[in-house]
Amino acid sequence: MEINEIKDKVKAFLIDEMEIDAAKIADDARLKEDMNIDSLEVVDIVVLVEQEFGFKMKPEDFKGLKTFDQFCRFIQTRIG
Repeated sequence: MEINEIKDKVKAFLIDEMEIDAAKIADDARLKEDMNIDSLEVVDIVVLVEQEFGFKMKPEDFKGLKTFDQFCRFIQTRIG
């Protein structure tokens, strides 16, 4: 799957399910600081990733990911 397709899917569920303002979502947007994703929301995002992309992600996987781009590229490496 192409990175832009992944970014579109992730952006869509962040907007629709997590109610994050679309204007805050950019490649260099920091997940915690800019997009205000807290530890409870991480659990929800992990479930959404599993539903959308078909692989199990653990909340711990999120710890090393700082930006929207890093998060999407992590997904890309997991789905091949």
